[in-house]
Amino acid sequence: MAADRASPVATSLEPLLAAKEIVICCGAGGVGKTTTAAAAAAMAAAHLGGKVLVITVDPARRLANALGLERFGNVETRIPDELFAAAGVEPRGELWAAMLDTKQSWDELVRSHAPDAATRDAILANPLYENITGRFVQSHDYIAMERLYEIHASGRYDLIVVDTPPTRNAIDFLEAPERMADFFSSRLLRWLTVPARSRAFTVASRPFYTVADRILGTQFLQDIAEFFLLFQTMYDGFVERARAVERTLSDKRTTFVVVSTLEPSPAREADFFIEALRRRRFSLGAVVLNKVLPTWFLDRDATRVALRLARDPRPLAEAVAAAVPRTGDPAQVARVLAEVGESFLNFQVVATREAEQRHELSRHADVVATVPYADHDITDLAGLLELGAALWR
Repeated sequence: MAADRASPVATSLEPLLAAKEIVICCGAGGVGKTTTAAAAAAMAAAHLGGKVLVITVDPARRLANALGLERFGNVETRIPDELFAAAGVEPRGELWAAMLDTKQSWDELVRSHAPDAATRDAILANPLYENITGRFVQSHDYIAMERLYEIHASGRYDLIVVDTPPTRNAIDFLEAPERMADFFSSRLLRWLTVPARSRAFTVASRPFYTVADRILGTQFLQDIAEFFLLFQTMYDGFVERARAVERTLSDKRTTFVVVSTLEPSPAREADFFIEALRRRRFSLGAVVLNKVLPTWFLDRDATRVALRLARDPRPLAEAVAAAVPRTGDPAQVARVLAEVGESFLNFQVVATREAEQRHELSRHADVVATVPYADHDITDLAGLLELGAALWR
């Protein structure tokens, strides 16, 4: 983690993206995290070169819209150079996009790690397999980490930018490998697999299975036992990959970007995640602040003008009325000018508060980048590159 610093903090993501192989974007919902991840990846592909992949593990399908695509899925899809050309950019590299498909990723995991074809087919055919892998706690988070590790280990991309679920789910995303490994070695799993291991239940376990059999039925218990017994044949692979994922997250080639606005609730979420990264000794490469007021609200000359307008707008109102025909009653013009001055000063209070918050965040991150309010929605690659320019300055 970055130490307290006296020198000014950097404001561009360019050096960070040039130096890292995995950049994981995290933040509360609704702060622009998905578009920030896509914009950063688009700028890296356009200006740094190489193959850049942006992958979302957020179930909400927002990334396709931001990239101007109808849809995409588990298999990486290249963003056509024609979209860059339409935005007036000739990219140095390639931009690819993917979105996690939980079911397909689990199927690929089973095919890769099952000890033999018979076990593989038995797992995939088990009645509980689709339901459990789709709804089981940590299933989506674990397979997201597995997918990220697989893509990075393949060496197909020079940079991978990851868009995660909202913050507290993203903590699950980080802890999923360890939790999944713990589950496969838990007492609950050993009890669930007893029916498939032996008919001779212990005195302690027999009451449990008697009650469970009445409620769930014998076949359901057998299906559960068979499923987890088969899955335990891949336990060593799970543990090995979980440790490999943890090493990848801690690797110097990986960094995290916390995305937030400076509104109270998202800012608290950002503090929460920054602290979580600190505890885990993960690299916090940057904080990106969206919807920030422009710095000209802090300009001294502009402040002096606003104060004059707010306190005594009559001289300027009279000058305007004399210079511009049909401007109306000078008193009415004076009231409008006073409102303009007051509005500027009110916004300046917020801008000053935001500047102080940015200063506080600069103690934690190597980069604090800001993105001003946008007057339009981002729906295509041109919009992403426009946003990315603010991250690149």
